[in-house]
Amino acid sequence: MCATMDQKILSLAEDKTADRLQEFLRTLKEDDLANVLQNQAVKGRAAGALLRAVFKGSPCSEEDGALRRLKVYTCCIQLVESGDLQREVASEIIGLLMLEAPSFPGVLLIELANEFIGAIKQGSLKNGKSLELLPVILTALATKKESLAYGKGELSGEECKKQLISTLCSGTWDQQYVIQLTSMFKDVPLAAEEVEFVMGKVLKMFSKLNLQEVPPLIYQLLILSSKGGRKRVLEGIIAFFSDLDKQHNEEQSGDELLDLLTLSSGELRHVEGTVILHIVFAIKLDCELGRELLKYLKTGQQGDFRNNVCPFSIAVLLSLSRIQRYKEQVFDLLKALIIKSFKDLQLLQGSKFLQNLVLQRPCVSTMILEVVKNSVHSWDYATQSLVELGLFLMDLYGPKKVLDGILRETTSGLSRMPNQYACKLGANILLETFKIHEVIRQEILEQVLSRVVTRASSPISHFLDLLSNIIMYAPLALQSCSSKVTETFDYLSFLPLQTVQGLLKAVQPLLKVSMSMRDSLILVLRKAMFARQLDARKSAVAGFLLLLKNFKVLGSLSSSQCSQSIGASQVHVDVHSRYNSVANETFCLEIMDSLRRCLSQQADVRLMLYEGFYDVLRRNSQLANSIMQTLLSQLKQFYEPKPDVLPPLKLEACILTQGDQISVQEPLDYLLCCIHHCLAWYKRRVMPLQQEEEEDEGFYQDLDDLLESVTSRMIKSELEDFELDKSADFSQSSSVGIKNNICAFLVMGVYEVLIEYNFSISNFSKNKFEEILRLFMCYKKLSDIVNEKAGKSKTKTGNKTNDSVLSMKFVSDLLTALFRDSAQSHEESLSVLRSSSEFMRYAVSVALQKVQQLKETGHVSGPDGQNPEKIFQNLCDITRVLLWRYTSIPTSVEESGKKEKGKSISLLCLEGLQKILSVVQQFYQPKIHQFLRALDVTDKDGEELEVSVSERAAFQIRQFQRSLLNLLSSPEEDFHSREALLLVTVLSDLSRLLETASPQFVQMLSWTSKICKENSRDDASFCKGLMSLLFSLYVLCKSPVTLLRDLSQDIHGHLGDIDQDVEVEKTNHFAMVNLRTAAPTVCLLALSQAEKVLEEVDWLITKLKGQVGQEVIPGEASSQGALPSQPVEKAIVMQLGTLLTFFHELVQTALPSGSCVDILLKDLCKMYTILTALVRYYLQVCQSSGGFPKILEKLVKLSGSHLTPLCYSFISYVQNKKSNSPKYTGEKEKIAAVTTAMARVLRETKPIPNLIFAIEQYEKFLIHLSKRSKVNLMQHMKLSTSRDFKIKGNVLDMVLRGEEDEDEDREGTASPPRGQNKEPARKKRKEETKCLS
Repeated sequence: MCATMDQKILSLAEDKTADRLQEFLRTLKEDDLANVLQNQAVKGRAAGALLRAVFKGSPCSEEDGALRRLKVYTCCIQLVESGDLQREVASEIIGLLMLEAPSFPGVLLIELANEFIGAIKQGSLKNGKSLELLPVILTALATKKESLAYGKGELSGEECKKQLISTLCSGTWDQQYVIQLTSMFKDVPLAAEEVEFVMGKVLKMFSKLNLQEVPPLIYQLLILSSKGGRKRVLEGIIAFFSDLDKQHNEEQSGDELLDLLTLSSGELRHVEGTVILHIVFAIKLDCELGRELLKYLKTGQQGDFRNNVCPFSIAVLLSLSRIQRYKEQVFDLLKALIIKSFKDLQLLQGSKFLQNLVLQRPCVSTMILEVVKNSVHSWDYATQSLVELGLFLMDLYGPKKVLDGILRETTSGLSRMPNQYACKLGANILLETFKIHEVIRQEILEQVLSRVVTRASSPISHFLDLLSNIIMYAPLALQSCSSKVTETFDYLSFLPLQTVQGLLKAVQPLLKVSMSMRDSLILVLRKAMFARQLDARKSAVAGFLLLLKNFKVLGSLSSSQCSQSIGASQVHVDVHSRYNSVANETFCLEIMDSLRRCLSQQADVRLMLYEGFYDVLRRNSQLANSIMQTLLSQLKQFYEPKPDVLPPLKLEACILTQGDQISVQEPLDYLLCCIHHCLAWYKRRVMPLQQEEEEDEGFYQDLDDLLESVTSRMIKSELEDFELDKSADFSQSSSVGIKNNICAFLVMGVYEVLIEYNFSISNFSKNKFEEILRLFMCYKKLSDIVNEKAGKSKTKTGNKTNDSVLSMKFVSDLLTALFRDSAQSHEESLSVLRSSSEFMRYAVSVALQKVQQLKETGHVSGPDGQNPEKIFQNLCDITRVLLWRYTSIPTSVEESGKKEKGKSISLLCLEGLQKILSVVQQFYQPKIHQFLRALDVTDKDGEELEVSVSERAAFQIRQFQRSLLNLLSSPEEDFHSREALLLVTVLSDLSRLLETASPQFVQMLSWTSKICKENSRDDASFCKGLMSLLFSLYVLCKSPVTLLRDLSQDIHGHLGDIDQDVEVEKTNHFAMVNLRTAAPTVCLLALSQAEKVLEEVDWLITKLKGQVGQEVIPGEASSQGALPSQPVEKAIVMQLGTLLTFFHELVQTALPSGSCVDILLKDLCKMYTILTALVRYYLQVCQSSGGFPKILEKLVKLSGSHLTPLCYSFISYVQNKKSNSPKYTGEKEKIAAVTTAMARVLRETKPIPNLIFAIEQYEKFLIHLSKRSKVNLMQHMKLSTSRDFKIKGNVLDMVLRGEEDEDEDREGTASPPRGQNKEPARKKRKEETKCLS
């Protein structure tokens, strides 16, 4: 029957008219038609043709036809969902249904849509194929213009669609249809509100899906975002993965069992990587999405960025930078985020006030390094951008060129500033990326090498450090890139010496594993040896010396016996077949031959050689014969062998004269110094091991005899023998003078070397010490003449004045012997040296010189001068001696019996201690504990773990506190300003080592405060140092605003009021503030501290504004975010209120003209700007919540009564100030004085318009806030008089002519009456204290 029925329907459908077909269909029962359709569809026959025939006979214009269609639709949807149909049949049916849907009446479309929504809510859909029909139904419904019955009322088609979508989004969705439903909406025209419904629903579904289903859902959501809601989508995606990462990290750091239950790290990263690719792809199709992402992440900079900046969002940004049009914007955004993060960190670390209010923020640098770590999984799309970001940061924030050529920035101890942190972050990004990704290693190496070569004129130490770390990590893996390194060698001759040394040191591990690279380097160095440029020849020497140090000859002492090795653990492959010690010996001797040729070159080249030979010998002891023979033959050229000839050295041969140019040919002092150190090391380390082999001992004996002969003859030589007596010419203008200067420095250097040599072989012999003293007296005599002549001439003497050739180890040993050696057997011999206070002062001053050299360059001259471990050990020894000497013999005791000129030894010791503490904190921060332990003579090994750094530092602090108290207890006329300032600097350095939470820190703060309160000294520099120390300690405990208020009252009391009729009540909070120190010293310090407080308050207000901006968008966050802002708001108002009283005092103070007035006006301007920012913040708050705290009203009242009127009075005071110039005799003097006065007036009055503008802006926004909050805040403000700033020609003329009646004409610029200033200052203070209580 079914078969005949379907055939009948099909045959009737072939008629031109549908009348007969309609009649036939009316006769059929509902179930019959459904059965026919089902049979045809399941069998896969002409179901489509049958459907078309049914639709033809069921026109929508007739009610029964429309209802029949509805039933057919319902039947077909069930068939498709049943899963019994073939895919092609189901697709054909759905296609036909979609085609016919727009012709449905609106009411039936609503019914169909409700059926779908009901099925979705109940979860009765089986395969979701029929969902393709829903967007067509909703779209068709939206086109219906007539009113349709919906629920209890009537709505238009568009409104019905909106209600249906709302109903659909408020119901539950089965997990398996979420992606299909989201995809469906992209085919439905949606209004902005409807997009919000859909986005909200889909974003909530993220957490309910399996992680693997999230990327395809996000892809559909991103496509859907083209209809609107881009920001909402991006916000939701970033928040979801940010939370997921946090949760995952907590699980990893928590219970191990949790790891088994939840997702693996690799799976999460893979999903995130896929999502990142989807986002980038979507942005390529929709530029607006990219702009929205950048805009959204930029808003995070304003307030608290922890919500939108996370490793995932940074990875998205980096991937986005692969699209060229966004690259610059992305890098600018990341740069701003990184610098802001470091600046915030710096601000937080320096202020206890902020630490108490704000939780530690997540650091962007940690997040970026997290991205690097995750890029090994599936975030590799960001890898290329990571490399570019690392290079971008290093290029932008690397050390900059400074005038004197000294780069203090490059040292590790100083990388505390945001820029240096950013540069270090760039290097870490590149290093970590290099470690993880083999594919990109060659590119990183190329980029670093190209910068080393092309930026030779700029500082590139940061790139050299990175190169060294890269090569140390994987020297064997880099053999494939050896051609790049070899290419770089070709440029060695053109690079600065410092760069060459850094580069060769960095690539040294590669030389050990690649013979071809080593051979290429040697060829380049040989060529450079004969280059025309001096730097190229010096580079060749540096390169050859490095090779000699690192290629050991068979039989050399192990590096552990001499010093630390440069190599890394992976580099110990240099003893393979091709790199045996026999080959190394031939290689090294060949290099020695090349180096001997350098001994005929300029002094600078020879000097490098002499300074390098000692290190070579230490690392390669088998080269001793070759090195010593070379040095001996060189010395014999300048040595007089006849024992009777004086002087024993041919100085003439050491000087080169070329026309008018005179220069050093042979640095004889450094040659002797090199011989002495090599000989001493050989005798100490090698000869004890070679006692059986006597063959070479005579050779070393010859060297000893030669140095002995030079010693005895140099003592006998008079200055006349060198032609360097008092009558000699030492001027820099004549060739004879230049020559004499060179000779003098050579002779002085020789004396120093001989002093060190004789001390090293003396074995505490009295005779030797007498010889040392005689050598020193000769040195002193010549030094005095040179200094005396240099003092008379205006030009400076030669550049070696401050460069002693003594080694740091000798200085350390000498000081220990002079001051700390109490052995009975040494007493008699040491008394010889101790008898000369000049010799002891000389020893301490050389120690100071060495420390200064270390501070400026990071190393010292002489042996082991580049070895940080040895330098640190020497520093500890020297500090121990200087500390004992200073604390045992105070300056006052020493100076009472002093006859010599110059600084006392105790003062020099204190100076040395100050420099050493600074250097240790700069270069040896991780070794502070070891350093303090070395100073404690009473310390035992067992106590190492028990005593903290704070306790050790506090022990030293107490010693210096006693010294300062003794100094302050002396009469004013005996007060030693220089010593007091040094003591304060030492205390400042030591106080940095105290933990802020420790009792030692509290004791230090209370002691400093007590000293400032109870001691008065007129010395401005001492006062500045002590008050700076007080502030630096105070801010680490609490906010300094109350301290500032007390200081301002003291300053006001001492300097008097701007209104001379007012009697000022004198306070005495701090005795250190007196008439001499109040201005400018204390005033400027207080103002600079007030600026910092204002900066902190400004930072907090910006943070609050950002939170308000973020709270408006997500509804949930507002309730949580409002709570922490209350204590912050209160703290801001309290800070500003107390600062206001500080400025209240200062604007009434009769400050002297100059920097105090200038800076006070600028700070007042900042104060009003920040008050305006606070008012604007409350305008934002009022917009959302509708009120502000009562405490703000009190602050506004205080500003209106205590600050604004007084600011106008102060402005008048500054403008009307008379310059009491003395009478001048000459016209020129008069003009000069008037010009200076005008310049000062212009400088001081320049900030006045800015201040007036800031006050008026503050009042303008107060009016806005009053209107919005319905609270009259302006009742406390006295409106200012209108002021103009036009140039008054008559006044200008009078000033230029110097007429005396100038003052009367300038009074016109006075501001509002100062009636309120007539009352005594003490009354004002009583008022102000109650205002914010």
